[in-house]
Amino acid sequence: MTDLVVRKIGWEFDATVPFLWQPDNPDFSIFGNAFTFIAVPFEKYIIDAVRKAQREFDMDPDIAAEAQAFLRQEAQHAAAHRKHMLALIERYPALEKCYDDAVASYDRLIEQYPAEYHWAYIANLEATFTPLFKVVLDNRDALFGSGDQRVASLLMWHFVEEIEHRSSGLTLYRHLRADPWYRVKHVKSTFTHVGDLSTMIAKTFDDVVPFAERGASAEELLSIRLLVGEFKYRGPGGARRRARDGGLPTLFNAVPTRELAAMVWRLVLSQTPHHDPTEQPLPPSADHWMREYDRGTDMTTYFGRPPADAPPSGGSAN
Repeated sequence: MTDLVVRKIGWEFDATVPFLWQPDNPDFSIFGNAFTFIAVPFEKYIIDAVRKAQREFDMDPDIAAEAQAFLRQEAQHAAAHRKHMLALIERYPALEKCYDDAVASYDRLIEQYPAEYHWAYIANLEATFTPLFKVVLDNRDALFGSGDQRVASLLMWHFVEEIEHRSSGLTLYRHLRADPWYRVKHVKSTFTHVGDLSTMIAKTFDDVVPFAERGASAEELLSIRLLVGEFKYRGPGGARRRARDGGLPTLFNAVPTRELAAMVWRLVLSQTPHHDPTEQPLPPSADHWMREYDRGTDMTTYFGRPPADAPPSGGSAN
């Protein structure tokens, strides 16, 4: 039986939440905001994928329980991110296009492919989260520390729970299709779709939010050049290249090169046919977060800085 815990946390967001919620790292602000606008439609996609496979899942009580626990955790994530998303839309109404485009994109995907494809997609995407979020959580002070605690705490909670259910997508996929190569065959399709979705969201961010209120180009960040750019500024001559390009911090600017290289290697391994998420190294801070939750700590203010008042904005991008 599954041991996933469904945690209900009283998240609250309003129009005082700034788009640039982490002013020391604008790229990380954009990354977190994009994650919000994908998380809400992605949960709807998971619901549709469960419905497509419900009869097969119900044939095994353990698998049915895993699917329901996974869905319930994801539903909590979507409900919380919806509050963040609506707060950003209240400040910038045209950002609703991000949500509409993402929903339409996932609706087309559901109509186009059978159930096993969707669970291959979910397993492929979720497999990347443990290596990615381990690096984020291991460097949480630098990445989250000076950010608005409402968004920082939301993301930390979500990343911890993605690590907790790291095997769920693959477990459900394997119930539908034992062949590991079918999943690998659709790796390119999975990340082409995720990339196209990210590009749509990034373009809307750049069109709608004034540069002064986002601090960086979303289109440059959320592109295939992301990791190439991270390594561009490391090693001999890296500091000069960074200064020549404006000196702004990159998304993983604070992450040691060795950790970043290990993350990239684990991301590659996560898409191999016999990858097992249970064998991934985990961030100690995830266990600490869970212990704090069990103690009754207010997880909505767990990390980051208390927010400063930020007046609503309805500006358009320059």
